[in-house]
Amino acid sequence: MVIIGLSACSEMPQIQAEERLFPQISLEYLDKYEIPSQIFQETPIGGLSAITYDRKKDRFYALSDDRSQRSPARFYTLKIDISSNDEQITKIQGVTVENVTPLQDEAGQNYSPQTIDPEGIALSPRGTLFISSEGIPKKEINPFIGEFNPTTGQLQQQIRLPQKYLIPTDPESEPRGVEENLGFEPLTISATSTVKDDPFRLFTATEGSLKQDTPTTPPTNIPVRLLHYVISPVGSPVIVAEHLYLLDKSPKGAISNGLTELLALPNEGSWLSLERTFGLFGNGAKLFQVVNSGASDTSTILSFQQGTETIKPLRKKLLLDLETLEIDLDNLEGMTFGPRFADGSQTLFLVSDDNFNAEQTTQLLLFRLS
Repeated sequence: MVIIGLSACSEMPQIQAEERLFPQISLEYLDKYEIPSQIFQETPIGGLSAITYDRKKDRFYALSDDRSQRSPARFYTLKIDISSNDEQITKIQGVTVENVTPLQDEAGQNYSPQTIDPEGIALSPRGTLFISSEGIPKKEINPFIGEFNPTTGQLQQQIRLPQKYLIPTDPESEPRGVEENLGFEPLTISATSTVKDDPFRLFTATEGSLKQDTPTTPPTNIPVRLLHYVISPVGSPVIVAEHLYLLDKSPKGAISNGLTELLALPNEGSWLSLERTFGLFGNGAKLFQVVNSGASDTSTILSFQQGTETIKPLRKKLLLDLETLEIDLDNLEGMTFGPRFADGSQTLFLVSDDNFNAEQTTQLLLFRLS
């Protein structure tokens, strides 16, 4: 068992200032579980790149990143059972797949192969699912964020994205937009009310740098952009701001390094972030606390090519390097809160994307967050 406590005892003023900036959190690793490879209703379960929790139904929705190649793009409804024994050791008892729902466009048709790359999912207070697609730039397919009916899987509306995230329509234009497989992977919703007609906030970010943000010389900290929307029952979703998020330094031997998930905390302007790496030494993952402490609004900055030294980024603090747990890590991409424990602490789940690779696993990690 690993317990990470973030409340400091030092009397140093700078530590006290950091405590005021970051909410005090303790995180306890509890268990891991592997969801076995299986076929459910003629669909292969795999590629689980995102997960979200429906508290009213006590069910989880897990999104597959299948580009409608093996089966139609889809999400699964899961029941996750956890229990504690007399020694208060908490385990994941099992995962039951209860349903699969294909994603459909506004016309009610399943998405054709290679027209969508679903990566992020979040349940809204009005009971709908917001889902992000990274897009497929090499096929000139733009990314998008849509609101879907959780029962039918049908798209209800798309959220307007700034032009800087989209493929230019003029072939003579300078390259811009998301890079291949580095689009809108993180997606989370923050709501201060459970009333379905009250406004709420949606946050998303790119997994890596935009094409126009990638400098010739790779920086120590890769810059990515976080978008902040307000969504209300009247009018279209409105962009409130955009901020700079700096990835941690890539470890030695890393082939890929990206921001794969965000999860809004109860404190406004505060999140957990999941950064995932893969390289010569296998998979790595880190959890951070992130806060908006006067971060610069980057919405008018068209490119980071000239560097980000004059931009104030979102502040972050390492919560846990998962390599210290001394367990084999897979390709962790999804993160969500689950039900609360009897003492009021919060379950936290991480899920891995097995890439439909027989040598990988769909891994589920359970933590207690207080």
